Amino acid sequence: MLGVTTWAGRQVALWDIFPDIAKQPWFVATLFDAYFGFLTFFAWVAYKEFHWASRVLWLIGILLLGNIAMAVYMLVKLFQLPANSSVEDLLLKRKSVLK
Repeated sequence: MLGVTTWAGRQVALWDIFPDIAKQPWFVATLFDAYFGFLTFFAWVAYKEFHWASRVLWLIGILLLGNIAMAVYMLVKLFQLPANSSVEDLLLKRKSVLK
């Protein structure tokens, strides 16, 4: 994602394409699809995080960076798990598993 985002940004600035592409119904539908997915993922992040500040920061990151921020969040959570953890330890809010 970082590579393709960098490549696209070097081809044309995002704000330069917006006036033309915003008129396209499939662009609008895709944008809504992406952001509803981001908000669905954030609902789980809000459940997992214990502090409001981290929830707000992750929300901003997810809304601005999308899948890049979501991948970073998952990698952070995976690296925090002990080797003998289960899927439930990753998905559920448990203080005993968190560092």
